[in-house]
Amino acid sequence: MRRKRIIITSVLVAVIGVAAPLSLAFYLSSVRAEQGEQERLRLLAGYALERAHRSIASASMALRSADALDLAPCSEAHVQQLRRITITTRSIDDIGYVENGLLKCTSNGIEDERIAITPADFTLDNGMGLDFNLRPVVSGGKRMVGLSYRAHKVLIDPVRFSDVIVDNDIQMAVAIGKGGVLDTLHHPDPALVNTLLAGTGAKGELAHEDSIHAMLYRDGLTAVMIEPRSKLSERLRREQLLLLPLGLLMAAFIVGIVVWLSRRRLSLRGELETAVERREFFVHYQPIIALDTGVCVGAEALIRWRRPDGSMIRPDLFIPVAEEAELILPITDQVIDCVIADMRAALLADRELHIAINLCASDIETGRVLDVLERALDGTGIEAQQIWLEATERGFINVEAARATIEKARARGHAVAIDDFGTGYSSLSSLQNLPLDALKIDKSFVDTIGTDAATSSVTPHIIAMARTLNMLIVAEGIETQQQADYLLERKVEFGQGWLFAKALPAAEFLTFYRARRAPSST
Repeated sequence: MRRKRIIITSVLVAVIGVAAPLSLAFYLSSVRAEQGEQERLRLLAGYALERAHRSIASASMALRSADALDLAPCSEAHVQQLRRITITTRSIDDIGYVENGLLKCTSNGIEDERIAITPADFTLDNGMGLDFNLRPVVSGGKRMVGLSYRAHKVLIDPVRFSDVIVDNDIQMAVAIGKGGVLDTLHHPDPALVNTLLAGTGAKGELAHEDSIHAMLYRDGLTAVMIEPRSKLSERLRREQLLLLPLGLLMAAFIVGIVVWLSRRRLSLRGELETAVERREFFVHYQPIIALDTGVCVGAEALIRWRRPDGSMIRPDLFIPVAEEAELILPITDQVIDCVIADMRAALLADRELHIAINLCASDIETGRVLDVLERALDGTGIEAQQIWLEATERGFINVEAARATIEKARARGHAVAIDDFGTGYSSLSSLQNLPLDALKIDKSFVDTIGTDAATSSVTPHIIAMARTLNMLIVAEGIETQQQADYLLERKVEFGQGWLFAKALPAAEFLTFYRARRAPSST
């Protein structure tokens, strides 16, 4: 189930890892394309405003020039000056003189008809009055914009306010205030223009389903630019060509990380890390038997690992990985906790009973485990001599460090044994330099007892070596009575193996122990 869950989670994360950066790339492409197009529209709006301001400024100068004339109103000289101003000012089409609300004369001469001039629709900051929708006879009914100052008024063709070059599919409007449209280009929707003018914000840009809008406000004038959203396609493609490769690289990076993490989680090392966190380890107990009496005097605590799905992993598979991944230390700590929880009552009831705990090379070299064990035993009532410590020969490579740890352990009351002797790096000289209490003969040598194997003669030498060093001897892997008799004949004190019992769960070991304990313990 855990493996399936990791795979499903990894696939989902990988899918998200691909979809997220690609979606982000598409989104950013769209945003950048729209922002870029709005920037272009604002640039065009700036040109339009500049053109409109020039037209108003030119017309304003013409009005001030007319107002400064020191001539009798509508005299021949006055009309000639008005004609000259009209001809020399490109932004105006005509100029007239107003008296008592009636147009009295223009650059064309005296007006015979009584033409009433209404008040201006809007007053600019410079004091000029502005009319948005004049349709004078002189223009043939064409809409004109009026600009007035005191007694003079000019007519301006609205095209002067939108005389800029833009694409045919870009619509434009130039306005004063929130509704005074001076002119438009390419026939924008009046309702949309009025809506945009009414909603002008600080940024001057709005979005719409079918179009892109940009507005620019300057000195009382507003330019509105409208473009179909379909125009974004080319710019969008350019942005996608830029951002999609980055999105693909990011997706590939995320997928790579997910694959790496998944493999790590699915690997034995990854499972071990999770197992340590979840405390999935427990202990089986291999009985240790006194060969001369058959009494169970103790047990070796052997680590076991059961996955959440119930499957068991062999120690010879996961312990080397745990040592390489530096996970063996917390696993050893869990073994200590299990031993105390499982065996406390039995150890308190029988002070002759002992449990042997295997230590890794790092613990022998550093002595770290001694403090861990001391804290774990504190307050339990279990005596230090009831906990034996076993280490393989690899733990004794650094003889000086190993000696310091062994001496410290024995000073606290623990017995220390060398495990699997003969399979590693130990020599008689190194053993002589270590204050060990016991030596364990490896199963590979016990198996040769009674055979013609080349190593069959090694076992007696190991026994002799232990005797010389005054160490107790424990023979591992005893499977036949012949082996047991051979070892007993040579005064080997203890043995363990399938002849007596396999490694047992805590409850089964306690049952076995009660059946095989010494009479004095009953």
